Amino acid sequence: MPAVQAITEQERALLNSYQRDFPLQARPYAAMADALGMDEDALLAMLRGLQERGILGRVGVTVRPNSAGASTLAALAVPPARLDAVADQVSALKSVNHNYAREHDFNLWFVLTAADDAGLDQALAEIASTTGLTPIKLPLDAEYHIDLGFTL
Repeated sequence: MPAVQAITEQERALLNSYQRDFPLQARPYAAMADALGMDEDALLAMLRGLQERGILGRVGVTVRPNSAGASTLAALAVPPARLDAVADQVSALKSVNHNYAREHDFNLWFVLTAADDAGLDQALAEIASTTGLTPIKLPLDAEYHIDLGFTL
């Protein structure tokens, strides 16, 4: 498990302030920087630094499933010795939103997004080809809203 990295108070303020309510305007980073008392270039450098340190995975919108394009949950049964390598392969695909390990025969779960169902099937085929493992598609049956934001 990687060592826990300390964050500065300014980084904490940024992360706590914008897990929700990202400014929807022409220059959102400028607005965020202004609210935090810094300039836009400094804020962008801070975000890059957080990503480089592995603290921040991505900055992006979360859209209700299947309201803009197509999405699905999928899983792979990965030999434990290959789990980290396969997770890296899966994460490298632009269609993969995120992945996580689970204690199950299907131990690597991930969310795929694409323009349509054909794009999802193409991404699943690419994952099978790249990893040598057959993914299973777990389409949404019932929708639940879970707020994934948390105070640091």
